[in-house]
Parts: sequence; C-alpha cells; structure tokens
Amino acid sequence: MKKLIIILVFLATPFLGFGQENGPGNWLVYIGSKQLNSKWNLHHEIQYRNYNTIGNLEQLLLRTGLGYKIGEKSNLLLGYGYINSENYTGNEDDKVTVEEHRIFQQFISKHNIGKLSLQHRYRFEQRFVASDFKTRFRYFLGLNIPFKDSKYYLSTYNEIFLNGASNVFDRNRVYGGLGYKVSSGIKVEVGYMNQIFETSSRDQINLITFINF
Repeated sequence: MKKLIIILVFLATPFLGFGQENGPGNWLVYIGSKQLNSKWNLHHEIQYRNYNTIGNLEQLLLRTGLGYKIGEKSNLLLGYGYINSENYTGNEDDKVTVEEHRIFQQFISKHNIGKLSLQHRYRFEQRFVASDFKTRFRYFLGLNIPFKDSKYYLSTYNEIFLNGASNVFDRNRVYGGLGYKVSSGIKVEVGYMNQIFETSSRDQINLITFINF
C-alpha cells in the first residue's frame, strides 16, 4: 500500500500549481507490437498531433524499433523515429516546418501490485533536429487500474523529459484516461493529457489504439 501511495503522489504532483495557458489540442495515436519469436519483437507507432480538434497539424511522428525480451516482464529496444513538426512563428498565421530524425534506446519493466499493472520506461534519445544535435532522457511511470469484472480500465501516467544540456528540464506530461479491451490483443483509450513546459502548459485530448499481434 505504501508503494502504491508513493506512485500515485508522483503521478499527481505535476497537476499542482499549473494552469492551462493555451487552447486544447488533439492527438490520434496508434501503437503496435509484433512478436517475431519468443525473444524478439517489433514496435511500430504513428502519432498525428493537432493544435486544435483536428485539421491543424502540429506534428506527425513515425516511430519503429526492434526489441528483445528479458524475462517475462522486461524489454530492451533500439529504435528510430521521424518527426515532422509544424511550428508557429511570431506571426500566428505563419508556420515553419522542422524535420527531426531520432535514434533511441529504451528499457521497459512491468510488474503488478495486486490487480494494478505498473510500467516503467527509461528512454535515451539522440535527436538530429535540422542542423542541430541534441540528447534527451525520458522517464515514464504508468499505472492501469482494471474495473471489477469488466473490460474497462483506468489508465494514468507521468513522463518527465530531461535535456542533455544546460537547460535540463524540457517538459512533463501527465495523462489520465479510460480504456476498453476490445480483445486480448486490442485496446483503445480516450484521455486527457497536460504538457508542462518551463514557462507554460498545454492540454491535449488523446485517442489511442494499442494492437499486439
């Protein structure tokens, strides 16, 4: 119980002291995993991010990776991501396109506390953004809470991003949503996410589909 309380406090803390400073956006997310054999697996992911409900592209993210299963609850992965960002300039009507190629390494560990499912994800990124090279570390802590005798569940997570530069804090994401298990290999979630930056914050509505096959 003490461990659960500490985890819930960690997940909830970033909500305190920050308000909404920009209008809500929308993310449409697909996350897939293909088991190649007993050890190797393939990750693939598409995220279509909008500044508003839909139709005003903020970012298109394509990510893939090859993973290796360690034991029953852990996975080590080497991946690549392509990110196309449409960033507003000082003039709110003008955008500039920024392309990023990203290499990343991650380690995922899962375990249970009773019926609760926890996931830790540690990710190190090497980012080639236009003509710049950057590094970043991310730590993700997620918690799934199943409803009794139901295919529905609650999902929440907190993820912090730390730059490998003098300006260490990059952002923090807090998410809470409702999920439904369509089948043993398919889940869908709809939820709210708040991104906290150094001097601002932003709200998102996320629609996520998970497919394992």
